[in-house]
Amino acid sequence: MKGIVLAAGKGTRLYPMTLPVCKPLLPVYDKPMIYYPVCVLMQAGIRDILVIIPPGEEAPFERLLGDGSSWGGNIQYVVQYNPRGIADAFEIGAPFIGNDPVCLVLGDNIFHSLPFETQLRRVCRKIESGETGATVFGYYVDDPRAFGVVEFDENGRAISIEEKPRKPRSNYIVPGLYFYDNSVIEIAEHLTPSARGELEITDVNLTYLKQGRLTVEKLDRDFLWLDAGTAENLLYASKAVADTQETTGRYIGCPEEVAYNRGYIDVNDVHAIGRQLEQTLYGQYLLCL
Repeated sequence: MKGIVLAAGKGTRLYPMTLPVCKPLLPVYDKPMIYYPVCVLMQAGIRDILVIIPPGEEAPFERLLGDGSSWGGNIQYVVQYNPRGIADAFEIGAPFIGNDPVCLVLGDNIFHSLPFETQLRRVCRKIESGETGATVFGYYVDDPRAFGVVEFDENGRAISIEEKPRKPRSNYIVPGLYFYDNSVIEIAEHLTPSARGELEITDVNLTYLKQGRLTVEKLDRDFLWLDAGTAENLLYASKAVADTQETTGRYIGCPEEVAYNRGYIDVNDVHAIGRQLEQTLYGQYLLCL
């Protein structure tokens, strides 16, 4: 399975912070924002990752992430010159995806729970085996009107998805993590832009739903999901990450640790990176692994 991080947004909701720097490069507590979605892909067992970035931002992304080899993976980059919605990622990324299934994660989304890695691996197996064509997640929020909202029947099966509804049919929204089989490329190619002029990810999910090939997995109420796309959310996300790390003693969004746990790199590799950062708590954490 291939992985895509969509990190090409202008970050207008964060102006003026994002005027000189791309949003996914902003810090969320002690790490760059993009570390968190990259780690989700790595936890799912995905090592081939495409990062979709805005024009003129190639150098800072490559300086931060490199080619992924230090984490035992392969990271490539492609520029999105004209933002046309989330589903545009599959057209831009088609040459990279090839004939493989794909997972797309938004560059400003943070996901965390202790059993999530096991869940991610199970979702990947279902997609790769053909058991389901697509899997997304349902997350409970108090006010779902700003998101894609999923409705369930009495048996817990998804029966509708609506983008930014004025009168939501449930409190479950679809956060920015999506698993698809290879037919997503063809589905995205045939989408009609919405009234906003965008290729909507909800329309992709609706296509799979109508085909009877969409699975929606509800996330537990104690699951940590954060959208760091506004100043308020960015502050809240930083505090949530700090509190969780202090409480558990484990870091969130640490690619070196994920790579080590997955067997992509060994302890010597981790400690070599840690020594480069030994004046920081992050580096000291790596040296203790």
